[in-house]
Amino acid sequence: MSKQSAAKKATRVRRMRDAQIEEFEHRDLGDDLLASGAGVVIRPRTHPTSIVLDTDLVEQLRAKGAKRGLGYQTMLKLIVREQLHKY
Repeated sequence: MSKQSAAKKATRVRRMRDAQIEEFEHRDLGDDLLASGAGVVIRPRTHPTSIVLDTDLVEQLRAKGAKRGLGYQTMLKLIVREQLHKY
C-alpha cells in the first residue's frame, strides 16, 4: 500500500470515527436504555489516589483479578472494601 493510499484510508477511518462520536454525543439514549431493561447505576463519588506497590503484589492482584474478569485496580478496591472493617 502506498503512503498516499494509506493516508487516504487513515483520513476515511478518522472521518467515520468522528461521525460516530458526533452521533453518540448528540443522540438521546433515554429510550434505548428504557427499552433494554437495564437500570441506571449511580456510582458513589470516587477520589483519585496514587499508591506505590511492589511489582509482585501487582502481579498477584492481576492474576486474582483475571480469574474474576477484573483489572488489578478493581481487584484492589474489592479487597480493601471487604477487609477494611477488620482494622
